[in-house]
Amino acid sequence: MASSSFVLSLLCLAFLISVSAEDPYRFFEWNITYGDIYPLGVRQQGILINGQFPGPDIYSVTNDNLIINVYNSLTEPFLLSWNGIQQRKNSWEDGVYGTNCPIPPGKNFTYILQVKDQIGSFFYFPSLDLHKAAGGFGGIRILSRPLIPVPFSDPAGDYTLLIGDWYKANHTMLKARLDRGKKLPFPDGILINGRGPNGTSFTVDQGKTYRLRISNVGLQNSLNIRIQGHKMKLVEVEGTHTLQSTYSSIDVHVGQSVSVLITADQPVHNYYVIVSSRFTNPVLTTAAILRYTGSSGPTPIPIPGGPTTQIDWSLNQARTIRTNLTASGPRPNPQGSYHYGLINTTRTIRLGSSAAQINGKQRYAVNSVSFVPADTPLKLADHFKIGGVFRLGSIPDAPTGSREYLDTSVMAADFRAFVEIVFENKENIVQSWHIDGYNFFVVGMDGGQWTPASRMTYNLKDAVSRCTTQVYPKSWTAVYIALDNVGMWNIGSEFWARRYLGQQFYLRVYSPVESIRDEYPIPRNALLCGRAAGRRTRPF
Repeated sequence: MASSSFVLSLLCLAFLISVSAEDPYRFFEWNITYGDIYPLGVRQQGILINGQFPGPDIYSVTNDNLIINVYNSLTEPFLLSWNGIQQRKNSWEDGVYGTNCPIPPGKNFTYILQVKDQIGSFFYFPSLDLHKAAGGFGGIRILSRPLIPVPFSDPAGDYTLLIGDWYKANHTMLKARLDRGKKLPFPDGILINGRGPNGTSFTVDQGKTYRLRISNVGLQNSLNIRIQGHKMKLVEVEGTHTLQSTYSSIDVHVGQSVSVLITADQPVHNYYVIVSSRFTNPVLTTAAILRYTGSSGPTPIPIPGGPTTQIDWSLNQARTIRTNLTASGPRPNPQGSYHYGLINTTRTIRLGSSAAQINGKQRYAVNSVSFVPADTPLKLADHFKIGGVFRLGSIPDAPTGSREYLDTSVMAADFRAFVEIVFENKENIVQSWHIDGYNFFVVGMDGGQWTPASRMTYNLKDAVSRCTTQVYPKSWTAVYIALDNVGMWNIGSEFWARRYLGQQFYLRVYSPVESIRDEYPIPRNALLCGRAAGRRTRPF
């Protein structure tokens, strides 16, 4: 583990980053180990953080600096990524293989992050191989600064709910199956905070209101959550305060995070928190317990059924999730003061997903390109100007209809461009897509083929701003994004098998000025590997 002198050097190192000196620092020491876990009643090899499964929550406030020293006690390389944390000017810390060298076994790496101009509910997860199928994930909450108004009263309690599908097989077996060119089987169950049916409980006092931060940290399935006898008021989605609509149940797609308020306004009993899979046959279901203080047993209220395969129900609900224009975000000005609908887009990027056999093995692709990792992280190759690692333009701006092929796909983009991205799904499954480094405005989604005429249906007033969006079967989803964050950023499927087998690429957002005004320099402690091994970062 890091010595006290090493921690002191990290403190000095952190202060050399170009961030405001008055922003607080929070320090974390994490040891990553294997450990036996039994989430579905059978012993598995889990990935633990400081002995915990799931890992510890990260509590922070807007603009905090997070110094997270990760010691890898596994027998294999390891990385953590931070779902929804924008890493302003700092893709060096994104924690995916396109930007970072893995932490070797027995070594450590210290992430130096700032949650700059962000609020809301997010999560972290292991980004290499199938580690996510073994744990290593946890919640992130970013609270508003004390003087920034929040559009609801302080809740009596604030709970993290990490929900996700789960396999009884160890992650190494799942990886081996994918490496053989096979698809993953149907999951074995659903977990809530790392536990199976009735393994988790949340205690509430009658008459009080509580916040639930819900993240789908699973591998592939959209999930629906509902609470017996209680309504949920949606208040925040991935850092955006939303219109406060009330729902009996909410769909949370893979990689997405939402915050709801619930009021304990029922008789003093125990109530089920139900989570079930969407668009699957059979339907997986699990439950946690909402336990009223003083309760002596379960409620007589029937357990609520949930939606199963209805696409229209989910699509219509998604369209009701909108930005609260009058609420403050991380800054005191209202969220609606950014009039995204009045900005002309400078480029349209259409991303079509597909599945195919390549060289006799199952692969997945974006615009016919199935991503293969290079021998060197792309960000390092770009920084050190190492040729032959990747080439810009190796993925087209639109589907070509050509046969799928393998490449290390990187798309070039200009700093400060305002871009329209259309995710096109011609398959029969609901998909989920995430963009690192950014939030984007979900301006439209509908069935059928996207055409320029589809823009007539866009919401150009109060579309929700988030970092992960679903795309329904035989449908499209359009987003607007301001490319105001220089770096090498991953765009990929949140379906982990698809991502692992090629359904991702990198967007290189470039400023020709190459100034620290636009991007922080390479961290002094950056790990160097591949063709970057032996080079120097910056002197301490």
